[in-house]
Amino acid sequence: MSSFQTALSGLRAASTNLQVLGNNIANANTVGFKQSNAQFADVYAQAIAGAAPQYGQVGIGTNVQTIAQQFSQGNIQTSNNPLDVAINGAGFFKFDYNGSEVYGRNGQFQIDKEGYIVDGGGAKLIGTPAVSGALTGGSGPLQITATSLAPKTTTSATVELNLNANAPLISSGTAFSITDPKSYNYSTTTTVYDSLGTPHLMSTYFRLQTSGGTGQTWDVYYSVDGTTSSGGITSGGPLTIQFSSTGTISGTASGSIGPLSWADGASGSTIALDFAGSTNYYAPSAVNNIVNNGYGPGQLSNLAIDPSGIIFGRYTNGQSAILGQVTLTNFRAPQGLQRLGNNYFAATYQSGPPLTGVPEAAGLGSLQAGAIEQSNVELETQLVNLIVAQQAYQANAQTIKTQQQVVQTLLNL
Repeated sequence: MSSFQTALSGLRAASTNLQVLGNNIANANTVGFKQSNAQFADVYAQAIAGAAPQYGQVGIGTNVQTIAQQFSQGNIQTSNNPLDVAINGAGFFKFDYNGSEVYGRNGQFQIDKEGYIVDGGGAKLIGTPAVSGALTGGSGPLQITATSLAPKTTTSATVELNLNANAPLISSGTAFSITDPKSYNYSTTTTVYDSLGTPHLMSTYFRLQTSGGTGQTWDVYYSVDGTTSSGGITSGGPLTIQFSSTGTISGTASGSIGPLSWADGASGSTIALDFAGSTNYYAPSAVNNIVNNGYGPGQLSNLAIDPSGIIFGRYTNGQSAILGQVTLTNFRAPQGLQRLGNNYFAATYQSGPPLTGVPEAAGLGSLQAGAIEQSNVELETQLVNLIVAQQAYQANAQTIKTQQQVVQTLLNL
């Protein structure tokens, strides 16, 4: 009668295998899903210690030794959601799910009404928050609260340009005036900001002062609109730029303008001008680059996540700010994680403690924004394995049928 039990154990094992394969196939389109394999072991009756079997051993069937999870990489597919994130390599996202820490590979994220980055199940993504554009170094749910960016006063500006070495000297008797184009050789304009974020036009005027074998000297005048001076314009200068005979800066190339007082009630300010990198070649005067450190107020327009997990906010004023960082968690034995459903795993004693770090460090994978990691289930393989499992089930059922015929024969003696 033991052969009935042997065949029954085979039926149970084959049935479990069919369940595992069916679960894999059912989740072939589940983002971040990791397939499992049923692993079997043979079963033998206990023998007397130290005594070898005289005629060999006959097994009494099989059992499912473990359901092994396979954490191989799934294919990465692009998506239309900039908050979707795929892990390329090792690691799991960490979530706060109703007060419990859980882990998963599904990176389909959105922002809830409180500004938290959450997945489809409402679990909050845990990472390193940022305050005023700087990472705190701590850990907690990532929340996007900086929906607006305060303005910044312009306190410095760098102007890189070429001043034509063939420009004519202006008569010393001609006084500089912003309204007289004949009193300067070249001018350019840029936008600066006061403490309230109000934009103002700052114009700089360049006038050749001296020219000789040791290089040229240029005077720089300026005007800024929107101030409390007469006519709403503040003018000043000159600053001086000294070039060498090779057309490069050889002496002074910076200075400050102001103090500037603003008609809108903003705080007074001074702007440091730097002309480093400017040249004095025989070519038309032209600006190569103007950069100033001020900007007006901005509203959050979109988010971006780089491969190291840094979350950047992009604002309507052209600025960006760090809003947090996505971290990843790995385990020494991820096969020991417990499945909780909803694409979540829980740490167990068998998995080892969670090891959290930044992406692209300590063996952790990198992140790809605007993409998702597909299930690692290969349907072709699963369908072939399904046929094999079905055959195993049928074969074990045939064993029971054959043994039943043998018993019936004995009963008919």
